[in-house]
Parts: sequence; C-alpha cells; structure tokens
Amino acid sequence: MGESEDVDILDPFRQFFSLRRDVLVLSLAMFAFSLGFQMTNRYVPEYMSALGASAFVIGLFGSVGNVIGAVYPYPGGRLSDRIGSRVALTLFGLLSSLGFGVWLVAPTLGTVTVGGVALEPWIWIFVGLFLAQAWKSFGLGATFAIVKQSVPPERLARGFASTEVFRRTAFLIGPLIAAGIIQYAADFTVSFQYVLAVALLFGVVATALQHVLYDAEADTLGKEFAGVSEVIEDLRSLPPELRPLLVGDTLVRFANGMVYVFFVIVITQFLEVGLDVGPLSLSPAAFFGVLLAIEMLVALVSMPPAARAAERVGLKPVVALGFLVYAVFPVLLINVPADTPLTAPLVVVLFAFSGLRFAGLPAHKALIVGPAERDTGGRVSGSYYLLRNAVVIPSAALGGLIYGGFSVPGTDVSVAGDPVVAFGLASAIGLVGVAYFALFGTEYDAYA
Repeated sequence: MGESEDVDILDPFRQFFSLRRDVLVLSLAMFAFSLGFQMTNRYVPEYMSALGASAFVIGLFGSVGNVIGAVYPYPGGRLSDRIGSRVALTLFGLLSSLGFGVWLVAPTLGTVTVGGVALEPWIWIFVGLFLAQAWKSFGLGATFAIVKQSVPPERLARGFASTEVFRRTAFLIGPLIAAGIIQYAADFTVSFQYVLAVALLFGVVATALQHVLYDAEADTLGKEFAGVSEVIEDLRSLPPELRPLLVGDTLVRFANGMVYVFFVIVITQFLEVGLDVGPLSLSPAAFFGVLLAIEMLVALVSMPPAARAAERVGLKPVVALGFLVYAVFPVLLINVPADTPLTAPLVVVLFAFSGLRFAGLPAHKALIVGPAERDTGGRVSGSYYLLRNAVVIPSAALGGLIYGGFSVPGTDVSVAGDPVVAFGLASAIGLVGVAYFALFGTEYDAYA
C-alpha cells in the first residue's frame, strides 16, 4: 500500500478544509447544530419522563419525530434546489433554534386545558419537536446536494466522510458537555434546561454565521416545483440502484426506531447503571452522556478507514456492516446483566461497538446520491428519505406499546410491557433488513 493510501484519521479534516467554501460553511453549521442536537435530543425521553410522560407517549414522541423525518426532507430538498441552500438553511436554522427555546420553557408553560382535556407539560415537547428538527430534516437535501456538487463521483464516500467526521466530532463533544451539566446540578429537569439554553445559543450563532459566510453564488438551482404530481413522479423515478438499499435500510431503521428513544431509559431506569471509578461517581443520566461520547469516538476513528475501504472493495460491504451493527445492538444491550460489577464495563463495550454503525454512513450516503444527475441531489435524497421515513413512522409508538404495555379502553384486555421483547423483536426485524440488502443490494458503478 502506497503512502497516499495510508489511513489517517485526520485526513477527513484536511479534506474538509480543502473543499469548496460552501462545504466548509455547511460543515461548520453541521458542527454547531449537532452540538445542540446531541446535547438535547437523546435526553428528551428522560426529560419527558420527568414531566410525567408514559412509555407510550415517549414512543409516540419517537413516531412524531419519524413523521417529521418523513415529511420534511422532500420539501426541504425541493426548496433548497429551487431557492438555493443559503436561504433555505438560514430559515431551517431559525426554526430549529426556536424549537430548542420551546423545549427550554416547557416545564414553565405547565398544563394546558383544551376542550375540557388537561394536557400535561410534556405536550410542549411535541410542539418544540416540529421546530427543533427543521435544520436536520429540512436541510438534509441541501447537504446532499452540496457534497454532490463539490466532490468527484469516485470520491463521494470520502467527501461525505469529511463532512460526517467533522459533524460527528460534535456528537462526541455535545454529550460530554451535557453530562457535565447534568452531573453537577441536583435536579435533572433543571439541569437539562441549562443544557437546552446552551443548545439554543449554539443554534442562533450557527444560523447567523451560516447566513453571513455561505457563498450563494456557488449554488446551482433546479427547476420550479410543479405540484404533488411531481412528487409522485420523483418517487417513481428513483434510480433503480436505490431500491434494494431502500428496502433493507427501511427494515433496519424501523427496527432501530422501535427502541431508539428508550436507550436512555434503559440506562437510567431499566439497568440503573452509573459509573464509579476512583473518586469519580457518575449518575446514570450523566453516564449516558459519556456512553454517547464513547460511541462517537469509535465512529470518528472508524469512518475514515471505512471510506477508504469503500473505494477498494465497494460501497455495499461497508454499508452492510453498518446495518448489521444497527440490528444486533438492541438485543445485546437489553440483555446486559444488571447490578453486577460487569454491568458498567459491558455497557461501555456495547456503546463502543454501536459506534461502528456510523462507519458505513458515508458509503451509505454515497450509494443514495451517487446515481443522481447534477442539480437533482436534493430531490433524489429527499425522495429516498420520504419513502424510508414514511414506513418507519409507527415504529417508535409500536416499540412504546411493547415496552410499556397497554390496555384497550372499555375492556378488560391489557398487555403487560416487556422491554426485553421490544428490544429482541427490534433486532430480529433489523437482521431481516441486513439479509435482504446483502442478497439484493447493488453497487454504484463508480466503485464497481
């Protein structure tokens, strides 16, 4: 292997700074918003639990997030293609910052009575969600389009790795900031409000910098939107290479969606595992932040060599590996023995293993956007995520019903909740998705 092919974990950062200015600005915005998301979003289920939400409501939060994830990317991609990424991303950034603000004041807003029905404070979490996820989901098509326009086809995986590694660095730092704030404040609800205030600040600053620094002249605009019929046509005209990937990806994401919002609950309430190392003693909530940081550290280390490997062996094997990690993690986590000296070390190992799922992310994005024609990157990626996320919508609510149990109103029928069954079923569905993609997935020609 020549010197130019050596794997260097700092290489994505060097490539990042060598890319076009719009990719640089985009990645800086990614970094700031990712800090905000990772400081807050993974803790929101615990926040909702503190505000009185049940397991089903927490699962419903995940499903509403799936609805937003399904609905937002397509119009976001179309809008960015039409009006340019600068204006679109600025708008999305303002909406996301407002969402963090709504989450911040949710306990203060309290219970609301509508039509004689009392709505608990956690209802404001749903209101904020529609806003907070705007930059991430609306801006998805814009981010794909920018990288597609800036990187040669044979370097797409490496181009996505550059922006992803930079963004995922925030995924490493954000949970550590949150863990530090949560650890040293007595009440979780109050401490999480401090976390939200910091996230709001990051969002406002990122939006301002993004708007000022983004080079609008670098944008290329697509054609004008022609209506719902064009949505249907875009869905029908997805490149055929994407169809096996879409099916396998959808099954894997449906499985993960069933239990994703409960990862923090498993650590803080099911296993109730913290960390005690010498004088350092972390609460379960703070320990969860450390676990997320460990997961991201492994992701950062593994993405560069995985992107290089994709150029050698093809995108498909690398994507399949990421899917496999997604699939098996839930069943491994829920079966960690509780209240033993090995509980904390085993959880650390599992979250480190979970970080490998991100190794295939740049290759996955390259498989999605690679076959797209120029000026359609936002449209193709938006259509892909519209289909995938639409199917995934009910996954979290279903997981919440299985995790927490349910009863049928007006009858004596009730089903006891079982977290082990919920997580085990999720892994089984995920493995079906892995198998389907392994059997029928195709390779993008530029890497064949």
